[in-house]
Amino acid sequence: MDSINRNQPEQNKKDLSGNQAGEKIVELAKKAKNCFFCTRITSGQAFATRPMSVQKIEEDGTCWFLSAIDSHKNAQIEADPFVQLLFQGSDYSDYLSLYGQATISQDKAKIKELWEPIIKTWFTEGEDDPRITVIKVTPQDGYYWDTKHGQIVSFAKQLVGAVTGKTLDDSIEGKLDV
Repeated sequence: MDSINRNQPEQNKKDLSGNQAGEKIVELAKKAKNCFFCTRITSGQAFATRPMSVQKIEEDGTCWFLSAIDSHKNAQIEADPFVQLLFQGSDYSDYLSLYGQATISQDKAKIKELWEPIIKTWFTEGEDDPRITVIKVTPQDGYYWDTKHGQIVSFAKQLVGAVTGKTLDDSIEGKLDV
């Protein structure tokens, strides 16, 4: 067991799979709304990272993004489709790391479904802009760090633990097998 968890009186590790993994991905990704989208994961080069807004999250954890066809990100995905998505939903919990495979399309129906007016900032011709692509990330693996009972209970346990000198951590973490 990890050294930080040795003095933990409660179970703080729970791996999730199938529907439970998908539900946890949706829960944490929706809290964050944005992520760091990392490419060149398996290329042997330093990975490239940029902030991205998730346009939609499916029940199974599949994430959808809009991107420019001529972006560095799209070129990097074409060369190496494996990506890492890093989410942070709050200062003290709601962390999520997803590893998966990205595919790029110009599916007009999906673009229309994902379109929001603010996106016109990047695609000035609107949802018919010929530069828009859809990136679909299908997660294969993940890891999460969260609280069991929310931030208020977690903070209260930390305070009690600090006063009593005991490890009273309300955190929970685990592998996500999707």
